[in-house]
Amino acid sequence: MKINFVYITVGSMQEAEVIGKALVESKLAACVNIIDKMSSIYMWQGKLQQDNEVIVIAKTVEAKIPQIVDRVKSLHSYECPCIVSLPVSGGNQAFLDWIADSVY
Repeated sequence: MKINFVYITVGSMQEAEVIGKALVESKLAACVNIIDKMSSIYMWQGKLQQDNEVIVIAKTVEAKIPQIVDRVKSLHSYECPCIVSLPVSGGNQAFLDWIADSVY
């Protein structure tokens, strides 16, 4: 089974916790890490923006990515949220097996 980490950015710790709990409780992700206080600089609608954001990293299997994207978009406050999937190419096999066994 192919393991993926899904990288998501949100506007607040509260929003991160809501999304993280929803993904784990619905068995779409085995685990979610939340990293607070990230500074983002980006162009949006032709203007330079700088905001504080929170990173959410969901550990899952490749087959769950479409469902994760849909679920995150339904809970997210942004018009165009960052939700990207990164394949995991190796690591502690017991941990990777745990991820695969935790989502269904």
